[in-house]
Amino acid sequence: MKTSLRRTLKSTAAATLAAGFLAAGAAAASAHVTVDPSATSEGGFTKLTFSVPNESETAKTNRLEVKLPTDTPLTSVSVLPIDGWKAQVITTTLPKPVEVAGATVTKAPTSVVWTADAAHQIGQNQFQMFTLSVGRLPAAGTTVILPAAQGYTDGTTVNWADAAAEHHHASATSSAPAAEAKKSRPAPTFVTTAADGEGAHAAASPAATQASAVTPAASASSSGADTAGWVGLAAGLIGLAAGVTALARTRASRGD
Repeated sequence: MKTSLRRTLKSTAAATLAAGFLAAGAAAASAHVTVDPSATSEGGFTKLTFSVPNESETAKTNRLEVKLPTDTPLTSVSVLPIDGWKAQVITTTLPKPVEVAGATVTKAPTSVVWTADAAHQIGQNQFQMFTLSVGRLPAAGTTVILPAAQGYTDGTTVNWADAAAEHHHASATSSAPAAEAKKSRPAPTFVTTAADGEGAHAAASPAATQASAVTPAASASSSGADTAGWVGLAAGLIGLAAGVTALARTRASRGD
């Protein structure tokens, strides 16, 4: 292989990798605090996994508070331990008594607060996963809203508490200023579904939750960022193949 062709291949490969990294970085920069339930069946238990990216360029994330519903309280809440993070489940008196599974509930967990030590704060280009085991879930069709407050080492707090409908409305309204749309920070939410048999009640019991594992922030990988990165890499490889083919044909026609 001649020197000019070798140089072309190296340059194209470098551009391909750069495109992939840029795509992954863009996905991370636009990430939100989200929740991923392992199950959504009414009357059952579920594991709620919150994905929390650090979005500050100058500070680290050292605190997270997730508020739990009071109109459809989750009477069972347990926390999956994370190295370097202290978790506290806060139980308070509900605004009004609620009937859950045939029992009248006046007190229930209303928030969970995680705080990090200095060595385990979430830094730039990092994120952390926080997992709860909760139950029982409310009736099918209930939108469970879990507002989150993300604290940073510089003293600022970002509230992920906007209703989903308000977020979509702001994005779809052409008259809304771009700056206002960027400020929208939707609360983590999910919708419960109809029970699907006995498995719904044993979907994610607290005992099963303890067997799960959470990857530390420094080495965790976001599925959304990974997807964007692979898409960028694939697109770059296609461009690389096309460029090599065109170059080979050109040099062949010249007799090189």
